[in-house]
Amino acid sequence: MSTTESTTARPGEAAWRPKVVALDIDGTLLRWVDGTGTPSEALSDKVRDAVRRAYDAGANVVLSSGRSAHSMTGIADLIGIPAEGADRLWIVASNGAVVLRYPPVDVVHEETFDAREAVEKILAQRPNVLVAVENRGIGYRFNRPFPPGELGNGENLVAPVEEMVAAPVSRVIIRDPDATPEDFIALGRELGLHGIDYVVGYTAWLDLTPVGVSKASGLSYVCDQLDLEPADVLAIGDGRNDVEMLEWAGRGVAMGNAPDEVQEVADAVTAHVADDGAALELSRWF
Repeated sequence: MSTTESTTARPGEAAWRPKVVALDIDGTLLRWVDGTGTPSEALSDKVRDAVRRAYDAGANVVLSSGRSAHSMTGIADLIGIPAEGADRLWIVASNGAVVLRYPPVDVVHEETFDAREAVEKILAQRPNVLVAVENRGIGYRFNRPFPPGELGNGENLVAPVEEMVAAPVSRVIIRDPDATPEDFIALGRELGLHGIDYVVGYTAWLDLTPVGVSKASGLSYVCDQLDLEPADVLAIGDGRNDVEMLEWAGRGVAMGNAPDEVQEVADAVTAHVADDGAALELSRWF
């Protein structure tokens, strides 16, 4: 839990109420489609209503996801935020590498890195992996198509890997439908991947990002703009890419479907996404 000093009440104290609500999307707001690595695009009424209550109460709702920017705005539309005439939402995309306001989409902060060496090392070990980089605001470029639904509904284009990483990028996705998450965890440790950070998802999915960039760093940028502190933040997530965010926030809550290592760093664990765990946690405060 964050040790940042604050003049406001602390999580667990009677007067504390989050001023920022940072929400992961897939596996937190949206349920996974059984037997696949893709999320349902349907938002339960309980979750939608709970997020709206937080928003209507004055909390800064910040969607915070590994998704690309263009695939997150539709979730805000599903929730029905922001209200007409209200300030634009803050959105933390690409695991913290991209911060934007919406609507309309206005990227206000972006971190990039040189991914060439890391990608070359991975391809030397696993030459058949799928590789994708975000084509910001449009979709993705990839060497071969990913399983249906995994990259969202943007305009996706086939391109040579060398071309995709020729210039600095904000994020690289490595995917192997025939491997396991454990395979990718071992691969990351074996290669070292110096100069970048990596996160392994539920499936054999590896996200490469600039060192020090995470959802926590993206949210820290947002809080600086709002003149708020980590102690003011309630964060809810379910994935390995949520660990830094949950540790950084004043109150970090893991979903009941989160891996053990994610639950272990959280201040609390709520119910499974199938049981609307995010709504249950939000209802404690709003």
